[in-house]
Order: sequence, then C-alpha cells, then structure tokens
Amino acid sequence: MGAVKDFVKGAATVLPEIRKPVRKPSLNEKLMWTAIALIVYMVMAVTPLTGVPIGASNPNSYSSIIFASQQGTLMTLGIGPIVTAGLILQLLAGSEIIKVDFQNPDDRAIFTSATKLLTMIVIVVEASAYLIGGLFGSIAPAAAIAIFFELFAASVIVMLLDEMIQKGWGIGSGVSLFILAGVAQRAMWDIFSPITVSVSAGVYQYYGVVPATIAAIFNGTAWSMFFRVDAPQFPSIFGGILTAAAILVVVYVEGMRIEIPITSTKYRGFAGVYPIKLLYVSNIPVILFSALTSNIQFFASYLWRAYDPLNNNAYFNWFAQFNATQIAQNPGASPLTYQPLRGNLIYYMTSPNSIFVAHPDYIRALTYVGFAVCFSVMFARIWVEIGGLSPKAAAKNLIGADVMVPGFRRSGSSVEAILQKYIPTITIIGGIFIGLLASLANILGVYGTGVGLLLMVDIIIQYYQMLVKEQLESMMPRLGALLGRT
Repeated sequence: MGAVKDFVKGAATVLPEIRKPVRKPSLNEKLMWTAIALIVYMVMAVTPLTGVPIGASNPNSYSSIIFASQQGTLMTLGIGPIVTAGLILQLLAGSEIIKVDFQNPDDRAIFTSATKLLTMIVIVVEASAYLIGGLFGSIAPAAAIAIFFELFAASVIVMLLDEMIQKGWGIGSGVSLFILAGVAQRAMWDIFSPITVSVSAGVYQYYGVVPATIAAIFNGTAWSMFFRVDAPQFPSIFGGILTAAAILVVVYVEGMRIEIPITSTKYRGFAGVYPIKLLYVSNIPVILFSALTSNIQFFASYLWRAYDPLNNNAYFNWFAQFNATQIAQNPGASPLTYQPLRGNLIYYMTSPNSIFVAHPDYIRALTYVGFAVCFSVMFARIWVEIGGLSPKAAAKNLIGADVMVPGFRRSGSSVEAILQKYIPTITIIGGIFIGLLASLANILGVYGTGVGLLLMVDIIIQYYQMLVKEQLESMMPRLGALLGRT
C-alpha cells in the first residue's frame, strides 16, 4: 500500500491541476466562473467529432442522461470517466479495501490525486473501447486516431472544469452542473423543438409538444396532442402533466425524513437533530440499474451479432434476439441501435419507452417496472453497506463529531442500535420509491426520462441550498464562518 501511495504522489506532480483561489471569491465571481464552465461544456456538447454525425450512435442511451453526454460530439464520454473513477474509489474506500482517513489532509490529497489519475485511465479505456467496439460505425484509421485524441482532450477539460468549481472558483460541482444542463436541455427539446419528424408515410410533425400543439390547433386536431397516439414516441401534453406531477412528488418526498435528536458533548447547550431522509441513498440505485441494463443490452447485442445473427440458436434466443435484417441494411451501425425482439430476457428487462402505442405490450411494461424496483432495492442495500451509510458507519461519524443521543450512552453500539431501527427500513422503502418513479416515468412519457427527472430535481434542490448558504455568508461573514465549521 505504501508503494501505491508513493506512486500516486509521484503522478500527482505531473497531472494537470487547478489551484485553489488565494482569497475566497465573491458570490458574483463564483456565478461568473460557474457560467463559464457551463458555456464551455455546452460548446463542446455541440462540436462534432471528426467525421462523425452528431447523435449517430444512440441518443436514447442511458449515458446521455446519467453521464451528461452527447453522442458524436466532444462530449461523447461526458462525465462518465469522472463518475466511474469516483465510484470505484468510493466503493474501495467504503468497503475498507483501501484505508483512507478523510480527516487527514494528506490522505484526502492522495485520494483526490488517485481519483484524477484513475479518471485519466478510464478516459483512455472508454475512448479506446468506443472506437474498437464500433460505436461510430466504420471509420478510417486516421480518423480513429484523431477521434481518440479529441475525446481524451475534451474529457480532461471536463475533469479540470469540475475541479475548478469544486475548489471554490464556482458553486457546487461540475458533475452536478453538467448533468443538470443535459437534463434541462433534453426537457426543453421535448417541449420546444421545432424540428419536423416523420410519423408515417408522407406525414410529418414537429417533435416539440408546444409547436406540435400549435400546428394541431390550426389543423383542428388539437385533441390528438393529449396522448399523441399517432406518434406515441414523441412528447405529449399528458407527458407534460405527468412531468409536473412527478416533480411535485419528488420535491415533497425529498422533505420526508426521520429526525433523531442529538446534543453536543463538546459545546454545552447545543442541540439539534440527525435527519434520515426517505431517499437515504439518493438516486444511486436507479442510476446503477440503468447502467446495468444498458450494459447487458450492449454486450448481448455484440454476442448476438457474433453467434446468433439469424436467431436460429434456440438457447441464445432465450437470452436475446434482435432484428436480423439490421446488420444487412446497415452493417456499420453500432449495436447500441439494435432493438430487442419480443420474448427474451433482454426484451423484458428494458423499457418499452411508451405504453401509448397502437399495440402496447403491458407484460413488458410490468416486468420492466418489476426489474427496476427489485434491482433498485438490491443496489440500495448494497450501497448502504459499501458506501459508508450503514448504521455502524453513521454511528461512528456521529461519535467522531462529538455528539450523542439524549437518554443513551455515548458509545458506538448504543447509537448503532438506534440507527439500526430506521436505516434498513428506510433504505428498502426509498429503493422501492425511486425504482417505481423512474420506471413509471419512463413508460408514461415524462420529459427528460425518469432517471433524468430524479437527478434534475435533486440537483436543483442542492443548488438552492448552496445559494442560500452563499448569500448568508456574503451578508453575514461570521455566520458563514460558523456554518463552514459545522
């Protein structure tokens, strides 16, 4: 372990770094730098890669929401490498495979450098995998080399933008900011997009619900826009109503919590509460479920193309079946664009996208919701144990913060016994809720997808709380210093 630390320390001297500000920037300065980071991200999200059409691979991939990516642009990888590296090291630290004392500045610095180093390794691996795996179709070797360096440079810039914001130049984190921008952009596209798309032979409609509704009013068919039965895969008025309702539900549930009274053993007279939110594990379980199903479909499509392209393998057909004519029609297409045929595991694990179609498959919708709920609960329980959120870990943090629960002994076992009454139950209930909400939102047609909606609301609430704190610090510096220490 000592050799690893020495290697990371040595690598940290050559890794690109954003220095902390010498003085604390004002709120206006933080807003300015946050806006600059957002503008740079948005510009890269519309800048195409060499010889690759934007959105060519699969704009509906989970990564376009979770990883704030835009296929075919400099942001093809998005924040994926940052999130992946952070999750890997967080899991290793939470499960104590690697020993990290986050109260020790040296350990924190080494952990940060290790995260940055692993991020750059993941960038190389993912960029290479995209090119070798044929994500961009058939391209010339020279173009592939150019694309690799474009992806690498853009991803490093994103990593530095995130570091700049987190080190105090901006507000929040670049990861949250870019996810919020991506989800909001997609939602605005669903609402206002003026692009016309084909809904049947010779019939075109606006994609965005607002221009499509206006056109339908002039045509005397405004009623058809409520469910948009002639184009159920496009945004509808009903989807807008569900989006607003889902936002209200998430905001309400975000405020639901169990509050355990605590008192300080260091400062006499200080009393407060330790909140255990209903969404104790946040959106992590449903994000992991989306990543799991997408990756399973991705590898299944590769195996199918290699070993069962004619769907004549009876055993493999139980696992996955895809349209055998797609390879013949477009041999350079990415397997991410293949749609599973009815009657196999991949088909019933993945979202039907909408149930408002001419012949909906309600069994697929039910199985998709069932998979989402079961896996969300499973990932919630796993994340609590290895993510440092278990009753034992929470009790250790409380004891380390010099607080105790009134009426109980100040010991880890006593506090752990109290938390054990609530955290396991809250974890299961929270997993069920976010699994249900995300999956139902997907098949009912909310704007920005169910996962995106959960992420957007959660990030907006976080930014609201941070802005309130920043305003308090600018108006009352002494109170801000107290908040910074607590």
